[in-house]
Amino acid sequence: MLRVVIIDDEAHVRDSLSKLLGRCCPGMAVSGEASTVSQGIAMIRDLHPDLVLLDIQLEDGTGFDILNAFPEVDFKVIFITAYDHYAVQAFRFSAVDYILKPVNPELFAEAVGRAAHMIQAHEQL
Repeated sequence: MLRVVIIDDEAHVRDSLSKLLGRCCPGMAVSGEASTVSQGIAMIRDLHPDLVLLDIQLEDGTGFDILNAFPEVDFKVIFITAYDHYAVQAFRFSAVDYILKPVNPELFAEAVGRAAHMIQAHEQL
C-alpha cells in the first residue's frame, strides 16, 4: 500500500482529495493531512510518504517552502492548486503533475496512476 500525505489549507479540499483517492486509486492510502508548512514538514518527516498532494499557497508559506526543507525530495509530488503561474517552478522540483482546482477526477486519477507507476518502478531498482 502506497502512503499519501495531503497538504492543503482548505479542509474541504483535503476531504475531497481523500475521498477521490479512495474511489479511484486502489493501493493508496492517506497516511496524514496537514494545512500549514510547519505541519507538512513534520508530517513528511514522521510518515515518510510515497506521494504528497501539495497545494501552493498555504497559511504560513508555500508548498515550495516545504520542499525546500528537504535536502533530497525522496517522495513524488503532485501539485494541486488554483494558481497556474507556478507550474514552471513546480516542475523544477520534478513534480509528477500540476493539477488546477477544481480538480478534474479523470486527470487526478491519471496523475496518481503515473506517480504510482514511477514509485513502483523505483522500488524495483
